[in-house]
Amino acid sequence: MNVQEILRHVDHTLLAQGATWDEIRQICDDGMKYGCASVCIPQSYVNRASRYIAAAWREKGSWLPVCTVIGFPNGYSPTTIKCLEAGNSVADGAGEIDMVVNVGWVKDGLYDLVEKEINEIKVACRGRVLKVIIETCLLTDEEKIRLCEVVSRSNADYIKTSTGFAGGGATREDVKLMVEHCKGKLVKAAGGIANLKDAEDFLALGADRLGTSRIVKAVKAMEK
Repeated sequence: MNVQEILRHVDHTLLAQGATWDEIRQICDDGMKYGCASVCIPQSYVNRASRYIAAAWREKGSWLPVCTVIGFPNGYSPTTIKCLEAGNSVADGAGEIDMVVNVGWVKDGLYDLVEKEINEIKVACRGRVLKVIIETCLLTDEEKIRLCEVVSRSNADYIKTSTGFAGGGATREDVKLMVEHCKGKLVKAAGGIANLKDAEDFLALGADRLGTSRIVKAVKAMEK
């Protein structure tokens, strides 16, 4: 798999708490230059980044979808708040929304509430792509499989491994499990994708998206 093909699957990501506009603008520039799938950024920067990318599109023909995260990183915000976050993000220009499930509900076996929440947030997304972060590092294999079944039944577009903020990220085993059990949905691997070999492995296992900041950095380093 060549580098350009890998980059087409990358959600170029910056979600650090101290992220500045200069850093966000740089990953927008890099995402457009290297043909990434999207740029994944905090909600507070969505409007400014969307306007920045729109100006670049008018001037240079460069385009890049803006992705953001809601209920992030803990997932236990009330559903109404997550829906407000999603709606506000869409109004600000987000084309893709990554939501975090309520892991406490999962541990309590409240899968009906998890599915209901996903579908309510999908409505708030107004047709935009919705990815469901299940935070695999906090789950048993049985819980992962049950969540795959929930997401399969839901109106979401993707299931996603991790936030990267809970002490663990994507593993090859988890991506394989999700591809096998989450029927009809795409899979996003995120957290701990360190290099091009990792990226290629996850894509070969069936992931469609990769949430990472390191792949673009690796490509830029190869150009020096």
